Amino acid sequence: MSAAGPLLAVLPAASVLLLTIASKPRGTSAVAPSRLAAVRAALLTGAYAVLVVEVLGALHALTRPAFVAAWLLFLLAAATAVALRRRRDTPATPAAAATPQPVPVGAAVPAGAAPDTPAPAVDHGPVGGRTAAPIQPNGVRARLLTRATESWRTAGRGERLLAGGIGGLVLLELLIALLAEPNNFDSQTYHLPKVEHWVAQGDLDFWPTAIHRQVTIPPGAEYLLLHLRLLNGGDALHNLVQWAAGVLCLLVAARITAQLGGGRRAQLITAFVLASTPMVALQATSTQTDLVCAAWVACAATLALDGLRRRTGWGTVLGLGAATGLTAVTKTSGLIAVGPLLVLWGLAQLRLALAARPSAAEPSGRATTAGASAGRARPLFRVVTGSVLIMAVAALVVGPFLARVTAEFGHPLGPPRLRESIPMERHDPASILVNALRIGHTAFDTPVAPLRTAGADAIIGGAEAIGVDPQDRAITFGREVFPVPAWYPDEDRVAFPIAGSVALLGALVALVRPRRIDPAQAGPLRAYAVVVLAAVLLHTSMIKWQPWGNRLILYALVLAVPLAGLWLDALLRRHADRTPEPAEADRRRRSVAAVAVVVVLATSALAGVLALSYGFPRRLVGAGSVFTTSDWDTRFLRRPEWADEFRWAAAAVRESGARRIGLVERNDDWEYPWWLLLRQPDGSSPDLVSLQSVLPERPPADPATVDAIVCTGSQPACAELVPAGWRLEFRDYVGYALPPGR
Repeated sequence: MSAAGPLLAVLPAASVLLLTIASKPRGTSAVAPSRLAAVRAALLTGAYAVLVVEVLGALHALTRPAFVAAWLLFLLAAATAVALRRRRDTPATPAAAATPQPVPVGAAVPAGAAPDTPAPAVDHGPVGGRTAAPIQPNGVRARLLTRATESWRTAGRGERLLAGGIGGLVLLELLIALLAEPNNFDSQTYHLPKVEHWVAQGDLDFWPTAIHRQVTIPPGAEYLLLHLRLLNGGDALHNLVQWAAGVLCLLVAARITAQLGGGRRAQLITAFVLASTPMVALQATSTQTDLVCAAWVACAATLALDGLRRRTGWGTVLGLGAATGLTAVTKTSGLIAVGPLLVLWGLAQLRLALAARPSAAEPSGRATTAGASAGRARPLFRVVTGSVLIMAVAALVVGPFLARVTAEFGHPLGPPRLRESIPMERHDPASILVNALRIGHTAFDTPVAPLRTAGADAIIGGAEAIGVDPQDRAITFGREVFPVPAWYPDEDRVAFPIAGSVALLGALVALVRPRRIDPAQAGPLRAYAVVVLAAVLLHTSMIKWQPWGNRLILYALVLAVPLAGLWLDALLRRHADRTPEPAEADRRRRSVAAVAVVVVLATSALAGVLALSYGFPRRLVGAGSVFTTSDWDTRFLRRPEWADEFRWAAAAVRESGARRIGLVERNDDWEYPWWLLLRQPDGSSPDLVSLQSVLPERPPADPATVDAIVCTGSQPACAELVPAGWRLEFRDYVGYALPPGR
């Protein structure tokens, strides 16, 4: 990492901040406009980052100077947008600053009115329903500080505790993300090696490899890591991608709560429950990809909800397209939720289009039939055009990757081994039911062993009773066996019984009795609950059970938690507002509701704190603490016995003077340590080539063309590829081979 690296890595963050200022809604009744601006800025920056990689990759220019130039250009554009925004929003004279008249939130946009511009911006965020003033020169910082101070002053004790808890968890995650070296298992195998291959070859072309996931799994999150890798010169900031995605999830989940009628307390409860969920807390400090996917799905959700009551403007349509494309290029399973969200948006837009019936009046005052038909056709045409534009933008973002996969494997979803390993291969109702029950058992797992055992036995017995093998390979990933304990705070499999339970209950209440949450929002609540439950049902009918399945359904949890926040807040609000007759019974109901909510939040807080304190493989205290463990040992906390073996083999290869080095590995072996240990003295990438390949059109390198061979996992597999006469040394997991005389 060069000295200028951290400074250059600030460029994307500065661009996002400037775009947030520039894209804040102007003169609208948008809910939580500051958070909406953050969503717009994140989507624009994410789409730009992906397209930069694709364009520079096509030009064989994945280099640091090219990326620095791209970000300086983007920063300049963002700064220009802020300057233009301030110039437009600064009134020429006091008389020019006319105050617009508000329009009720539920009112439809009149025919001919500009979409998304019916009323002044109202932020249902920390301060509540306060009208946002236009952006004035040099006034953004002062206004934000004033709003924050006012929010804290008007907040109750409980709200302050919630806000402080959220802030504390986010800051602890940031500390761990900065101190810990990347040590996620999958990242060692394919996430980070994928980035290093791009840097080494300067483009996105596929390469011979024994690990198909390096080229077949969507690379959206790794594209973001590539930017940091080239700007910073190393992986010291890699964990910040997931941390930033976690923060975005909190902001968007709180905004969704506000869109569904939740006030400040409901929004804080939502953000608190999500922030203290162990899976979220642990992934926010890692180089996994699930939070990135969840963030893009949540962005699609909040933009889709904006379209329930007003016709969507073209900017929001572009945002929906970007969110869809970013989800697809990051993790295709996220589309399971984006699909129903887009259907909800489309139906709402059609309803609004049909409700707007403009007439073309004749001089007599009566509308002609042709004029009325044309008036109805225009809104419908706008909806169809918007839908096509969403798909076009999404295709622009994910299309280049899908084109490469299709050209390589003849199918946009990759080779058969990928298409058959994760998706369900049976779709009969009995198999789907068993799969859903197993996914639910793993997601709601607790430390109470008798409860886990009883639940698993009931599922296994029930499956056999209806004629389904609970370990059927058609509904079970790989060779895994159900059940597995998932309660321990491990980033790859930790369960979420608290957040999951309240989210499920909140969704059911919103579906069946939405008026218990908010009578004024019954329709949107029920519609959103249908989307959330549909996403969960689709996931359980399309994705096989696996021990790591809790990661894969994280996007659905992020979508569902706003319903939990609304329901918990409604419990407090409903019982607090009861009339005191009879006084004793009313006090008892209030106490039960308050105690139940407090217990849920306190337990959730404890789970979050314990996850950050003792979670694996990054923790604050105990063995393996980020404060007491060396950088190299931190990387190997998953497999500490391998740390010295990699160093031993790499030292021997370096001492031999080898330049071109062959790789021998299996599908789940660690490759990334070789990229770190065998880096050239000037910091450039080593010349690593695979001696195996699972890509039919990419033959492996000939062992006779390399100067040394490094192996992981299997000594027999390594020995088969070592040329005759070479010296092979192998320990338990790692080995190397050198030609005679080296």
